[in-house]
Amino acid sequence: MAEKNLVYRGKSKDVYDITEGPYAGKYRFVFTDRATGYIENGKAVFDPGYDVVVGEIPGKGAIACRFATRFFKLLKEKGIPSHYIDTITDNEMIVEPAFPLSMPAASPEFSGSAELLNLEWTWRNNATGSFWRRYPFVRPCKNIHKVVEAWTKGDSDILITLEALEETGAMSKDEINRSVELVKDIAEIVSQEFASRDLHVIDGKFELGRLKYGDGKIVIIDEISPDVLRVCRGYAPDDRGDCKAYKDCVVTNFTDGKRTIKNKNQVAAADFINIFL
Repeated sequence: MAEKNLVYRGKSKDVYDITEGPYAGKYRFVFTDRATGYIENGKAVFDPGYDVVVGEIPGKGAIACRFATRFFKLLKEKGIPSHYIDTITDNEMIVEPAFPLSMPAASPEFSGSAELLNLEWTWRNNATGSFWRRYPFVRPCKNIHKVVEAWTKGDSDILITLEALEETGAMSKDEINRSVELVKDIAEIVSQEFASRDLHVIDGKFELGRLKYGDGKIVIIDEISPDVLRVCRGYAPDDRGDCKAYKDCVVTNFTDGKRTIKNKNQVAAADFINIFL
């Protein structure tokens, strides 16, 4: 596919417009080996909870594509709508074109104004990552019952409250409520699938949108892959769902006003191939 048909280049995949053949008018996802994380002691540490690409993991794109294929098919079986159509190679997927949840700038004549390009929805079974960094008074790995948050997606993701989404006109209250329930429904399906393999999903993030040729109904788009999930081994919940093993798993630090948190039992994205594939 010609580079000129590139629609979007993300942190982990590229999206192309298909202009000919049986899938003309659809989009082609190419899952790449690019991986996000952070730099520690001069070395890349891969972690899907971060937003900066720090290197590549050979074969990661193929793993992500196969993984996403499995879960899109599972969601279809459960009656959850998505934009998925077919998988054509180890790292290429065909999807329906969709409009991300977005909003044009209300007053573009003012310097600094910008449109809302996309929303990303995080859900969290347990307190870790950016949730704990923002709310350090919470015990790490506390059960927070699939708290859903919305973020503006871009070079730097920014948290936006659900109330602000409504008041700015980006989404109606009904759309917000339905989106939150959809995210929770998908999160439960994904969590149960991992639990059946004695693994625990810590948190994840999904993108929602409207199919270009659909009825305007909000569906899950983008992907479900190791790039959008944090999963751990050794989850030991108490009667409230709080992990009892957190003292042996969690490592935190506070230096120069910056908090960090790591989960030693987190499963590396590259290891997902041994779990489902």
